[in-house]
Amino acid sequence: MGPLRSVVLAGGGTGGHVYPLLAFADCLRRHDPGVRITCLGTPRGMENDLIPPAGYDLRPIPAYQLPRSVNMNLVRTPGRMWTAARAAGKVIDEVKADVVVGFGGYVSVPAYLAAWRREMPMVIHEVNVPPGVANRLGMKFTKNIAVGFPHQPSQAESLRDATIVGVPLRRSIAALDRYALRNAARAHFGLRPDLPVLFVSGGSSGARSINLAVSGAAKELARNGVQVLHVMGARNEPVPIPSDLPVPYVTLPYLSEMELGYAAADLMLARGGAMTVAEVSAIGQPTIYVPYPHSNQEQRRNALPVVEAGGGILVDDAELTPDWLERTVIPLIRDPQRLHTMGAAAARYGRRDGDEALRSFVLQAVAR
Repeated sequence: MGPLRSVVLAGGGTGGHVYPLLAFADCLRRHDPGVRITCLGTPRGMENDLIPPAGYDLRPIPAYQLPRSVNMNLVRTPGRMWTAARAAGKVIDEVKADVVVGFGGYVSVPAYLAAWRREMPMVIHEVNVPPGVANRLGMKFTKNIAVGFPHQPSQAESLRDATIVGVPLRRSIAALDRYALRNAARAHFGLRPDLPVLFVSGGSSGARSINLAVSGAAKELARNGVQVLHVMGARNEPVPIPSDLPVPYVTLPYLSEMELGYAAADLMLARGGAMTVAEVSAIGQPTIYVPYPHSNQEQRRNALPVVEAGGGILVDDAELTPDWLERTVIPLIRDPQRLHTMGAAAARYGRRDGDEALRSFVLQAVAR
């Protein structure tokens, strides 16, 4: 099998689909600067803000929300689904793609259908249990299924024969040395170098329950010398923070350079999204996980193996109160040995080579 000449990557809607796609694209380009990389996205998804600035060709195609159950009747639904598949197929033909690699999101479905009709190699990368509805449909057309975490094959029948490759991560995170960058990162945010830092982020959309709990604990955290770096989330109304705190409490609506937040922090408070879990475990970041409660509990399933390995703490959203934070964070963040032990356990669970492992898997799929 020679080098890949042209690859179509499909994934969009949320950062959980777009960030691994971009990390994988970067990996392909590192190995072969001449490879043609074409990304399929929707006209309105997060991919429009992320993919073109990264230097990749983004082709918008129609994509439609799917019913939650996946069966062949869904495939037989004519009209707009096949219209979208024809649009994806035109792009695939134009760029003479060797393979389609899908990361989920509704835009992946037309790509999977177009690849299936052309009987061309197709690879699916999935990070959740249960798999997303788009990838569940794609799995009916290929056995080339890669997953991000060791627990997935045992928890979903459709992933039983999947290959564990890890999650492709941005190089700025995969290669991060938190301790080497710590002082520079704290200076960047206006944090003191000599006091511990709690890094708070509820994901790209933010999490109001987390924001309220941490702001409610602000005075007691500060009184105990705990600095806070708090990403509120661009879609959330800011919550008030006391103005007379004795140590820095820095708020941001959004942070694109997450590696700086990780480097500044001694401890993180976060949701349990797949990308968050992959990133913090890869870099050995001790983390308190507060899984999103209104879902099928995939965030809890994402975080639980790291917690069971000793790399974090799990708390239900309903139990996250200012009092709980004060009782838990203050003694933990002032115990460097315990933080070190947790970080080492997280790093043993996580992996930094998901991009390279997925590339090897794709090459094998194309060779087959």
